[in-house]
Amino acid sequence: MFRLTSRLSLSRLISQARQYLWSMEIRTNSGFLQANVVILHKDLADDFEAFCRANGGPLPLLYRSHVGEWGCPPLAANSDIRTDCPRYCVFENGVLTKKVVDLLAYTTQLQDMVSFYLGCSFSFERALEKAGVPVRNVEQGKNVSMFKTVRSCYRVGRFECPLVVTMRPVPLDKLDIVAQCTHLMPQAHGGPVHIGDPAMLGIQDLSCPEYGDPVKSCPGDVPVFWACGVTGVEAVQSSKPALAFTHSPGCMFVTDQEDTATSSLTVKPSDCPLTFCISQNPLHFSIASKAAVQQIRQLEEIAVEDPGQRGIRALFIQDELVKSCLSLSHASSVLITTGFPTHYMHDPPEETDGPPGAIAMAAMLQALGKQVVLVTDQRALDMNRRIVQDAVEKGVMKTAVPLLSFQGTGPESPIHFLCHDGDPKKPRYDHLVAIERSGRASDGNYYNMRMVNIKHLVDPIDDLFTAASSIPGISTTGIGDGGNELGMGKVKDVVKAHMPNGSVIACDVSADCAVTAGVSNWGGYAVACGLYLLNRCPVHRRYLQHGLGELPSAQEQEVWANSLPSVEKEEELLSILVKYGVRSGKTGNLGLEVDGLTFHPTHSDLISRLREVTQLAPSSS
Repeated sequence: MFRLTSRLSLSRLISQARQYLWSMEIRTNSGFLQANVVILHKDLADDFEAFCRANGGPLPLLYRSHVGEWGCPPLAANSDIRTDCPRYCVFENGVLTKKVVDLLAYTTQLQDMVSFYLGCSFSFERALEKAGVPVRNVEQGKNVSMFKTVRSCYRVGRFECPLVVTMRPVPLDKLDIVAQCTHLMPQAHGGPVHIGDPAMLGIQDLSCPEYGDPVKSCPGDVPVFWACGVTGVEAVQSSKPALAFTHSPGCMFVTDQEDTATSSLTVKPSDCPLTFCISQNPLHFSIASKAAVQQIRQLEEIAVEDPGQRGIRALFIQDELVKSCLSLSHASSVLITTGFPTHYMHDPPEETDGPPGAIAMAAMLQALGKQVVLVTDQRALDMNRRIVQDAVEKGVMKTAVPLLSFQGTGPESPIHFLCHDGDPKKPRYDHLVAIERSGRASDGNYYNMRMVNIKHLVDPIDDLFTAASSIPGISTTGIGDGGNELGMGKVKDVVKAHMPNGSVIACDVSADCAVTAGVSNWGGYAVACGLYLLNRCPVHRRYLQHGLGELPSAQEQEVWANSLPSVEKEEELLSILVKYGVRSGKTGNLGLEVDGLTFHPTHSDLISRLREVTQLAPSSS
C-alpha cells in the first residue's frame, strides 16, 4: 500500500501520489479524504449547487470552484482537476461518450466550467477498520458495490435523478458501531440511509451493481447502504448538458486532508445513533439517537405504571415501544383497531379504555402525513363514527378517520382486506395496531378479565393479525393491560403464569411488538409521544428520508406538537364516550373514569408527565 505520511512533503508530491493510489480503477486505503467530481458549464452551476444542498446525503459539497479554476485550494495544494483523477467520464448531451485519463484536451472548454468536489464514502472505510469492522470490499480487493434505487432525489431546475447508494455487508453485531462511526463523518455521506433488505430500495440483485464490483457477504452479515456521490453522475445524465465531466466511478480525487478530520460536528454522546431491528420479513433496521431512545424508554416506564396493582409489570418487555414507534414512523398506511365489549349486559358493551388511545395515535399519524383507518366491530360502527366526528368538532383531532369493519366471510377474506386484489405483494397497510381490542384465546373464545366469554360481540379482527404475520411488509403492534388483548399473545406464557385467570383468558394471537401499559390508553398516548420524539430526532429523520431533503420546518413541527395528547383533549374525548353510554371497564361506572381510575387526578397527571418528557425533545431544525 502506498501511504503518504509526511505533511511537509505532501504538497510537493500530491500530484504524483494521486496516480499511485489507484490500481485497476480500485482505490486503496489512502488515509486521506477522497472526493467525487462533477464538472459543469457555469450556467448550470447555481442549480447544481442548490441540488447538492437539497440532497446532502449523496452530495455533501466540499468545494465549488470558481469559473475556470482548476485547483482546489481548501482541499488540496497544487492540484489540477484536469489530471488528478485516475480516470474521467465525458458526457455529451447526457450520454457517456468516452472515458479518458485526463482532461487536458478540454482545457479551452474548462475555462467556462465549474468543478464540484463531493464527499465520498471511501473516506470512512479506514475509520471502520480501526473500529474493528471488517470492510468486505477491501478484504476482497474490490471496488464497493453501487446501485441505483427507486428513491428520487429532490429536483432543482434541470437536475433530477434516482439516489445511488453503496452497499457494504456488515456483521450484525457491528451495526451500532458502523452507524456511530459514519454518523461522525457527514462530509463522507454520514450514517447509513438503509439497513436490511435491498428490495426496499428497489434493488433486486446485490450481485449485479450498476457501478463498482459485486462484493460477497459472509454468514451473519447484513446489507448496509450509504448515499453515494455517483448520484452526481446520474444527475448529469438526466440533465443532458451539452458537455460535462465526472470522475469515473471508483476513481476518486484524493485531497490533502486526513480522513480522520472529516467531521465538522462535535457530537454529544446522547446524539450517537442506535440501531434496532423493526422487521424480519423483510429484514429492516431503523436508527434513532440515543437521546430519543432514552426519552421513549422514559415514556415506556411511565405508561407501564400500575396504580391498580394488577401485576401488569410482569408482561413488560423493554423497547417494545421503541420498536413499535420506529416501525410506525416508517409506515405510510396504518390500520388501528380497538373495542373491548366487556360490559355484555349493557348497550353499548364497550369500555372507555381503547378508543382514546386509538384516536391519540391516529391524530399523530395523520399529522405526520400517514394514511390511517380505524377498524371496529360492525355492530359498533355507527357509534364509533359519531364519536370520531364529535372528536373532530371538539378539536380532539383535526381530521376524521375512515372507519371500517371486518366480518371474515371466508378463509381468503383477511388477505383480500389487507392487500390490493388479494395479492400479498401489494399490501394496503404497512402496520396494524390493536389497542385494548378483545383477543382470541387458545380455545377460540374471547374473554373479559372475569373469564366471561364475549365471543358473540366480537368480529374476527384477529384473523387480520394472523394473516399479516405471513405477508411481507406488514408489521403489527398489540397494546394491552391484562394479557387478553389482541397482540398480547407474544407474552401469553407470562400471562398464563402471572395474571388472574390467565390460563383461560390469555390471548393466543401475537403481534410483532407487545406494548404493555397500566391502562391501554396510556400505551396509545406513549406511541403518539414516541412518534413525535422520533420525528424531531435529526438522526432518525435523516435515515427516514434516505439522506435527502431538508429537516422538518418549524411549521411542520408545530402541527405535530398540536397533535400530541393533552389533558384537555383527553378529558373532552372521555366526555364524548360517556355521552354515548360507554362505561369504565372495571366498575361499569358511566363517568369520567377508565378502568376504575378517575380521570382526575390519575389519568390527567400521567398525561402531563408524558408530555413533560416529550416536550424536552430538541428541535430538528
